[in-house]
Amino acid sequence: MRADRLLQMLLLLQNRGRMTAPELAAELEVSVRTVYRDAEALAASGVPLTAERGPEGGYRLMEGYRTRLTGLTGEEADSLWLAGMPGAAAELGLGAELATAQLKLRAALPAQLAERTRRVSERFHLDAPAWFRDADPVPHLARVAEAVWEQRTLRVRYRRWKGEVRRELHPLGLVLKGGIWYLVARSAPGPEDGGGVRPGGEVRTYRVSRILALDGPGERFERPAGFGLAAYWAETTGRLEAGRLRDEALLRLSPRGLRLLPMLFGAAGARAARETDGPDGDGWVRVLLPVESTPVAVGDLLRLGAEAEVLGPAGLRAAVAREVEALAGRYGRGTGESA
Repeated sequence: MRADRLLQMLLLLQNRGRMTAPELAAELEVSVRTVYRDAEALAASGVPLTAERGPEGGYRLMEGYRTRLTGLTGEEADSLWLAGMPGAAAELGLGAELATAQLKLRAALPAQLAERTRRVSERFHLDAPAWFRDADPVPHLARVAEAVWEQRTLRVRYRRWKGEVRRELHPLGLVLKGGIWYLVARSAPGPEDGGGVRPGGEVRTYRVSRILALDGPGERFERPAGFGLAAYWAETTGRLEAGRLRDEALLRLSPRGLRLLPMLFGAAGARAARETDGPDGDGWVRVLLPVESTPVAVGDLLRLGAEAEVLGPAGLRAAVAREVEALAGRYGRGTGESA
């Protein structure tokens, strides 16, 4: 809305001093011509705004003028917890509210503290998504967030690895993990897709990008007594991590393989790399690495290539050997030969 934009322009000038029309246009995401019109509207409303021509020119407020229009709206206050994540705020539809809330806060601060906040924003940046991965498309995120906030049901068509299912959900919270949005929700009882009746009341985690379609927000529901989103997420992720790495692989690694271990296997690889017995005569070391089930571990360990040898367990070593033999056979036939 234009009134919001005028207020944002006023706060920008109060916080930053002189700004050119192109600078204001970039901040407000409008055209320079719109900035000219908005500046005229501010001046007409009694704001002591001056325009200076030339290379050092621009718009500025009269010395000593400060607006007192710094009260936060409900939406702006909601956006403050996302202050370090402008991308996440934009996905939730709170990008403009976050920008305005930050300007209001800075305008309300003493000059020295306002300068500190500006320096922090210039020197620190949070980039939540993981490396080398495009962000999930989340076209339904804003409506999901609305249902979470208003405690209203959602009827969704959801893609699982086994196929599509339909669920009626009581959305309890949203979590942003590694750049991926997850919905924590309690399922309502209803017919199971494969026949029978599905029990309700189970709290589960759904990846928002896998919601193919939704109806809602619908009727209100009551949140389960004592439910805490942070506690649920910590317990669920801890159980997932504990159940994921159930086995151990004894590896012999080259110096380069040892350096690759933390990069390819994260914290588990870093711990394993620290707990070696020292190099042998060839400079290789032995490590004990937590791994997932054998089919998954084979693919993971092959990423180390010739920099690693699997010594045990015997079943894992045999599985890796079979995979290597299959690859050697495929590449040994030459390009384009049929199997």
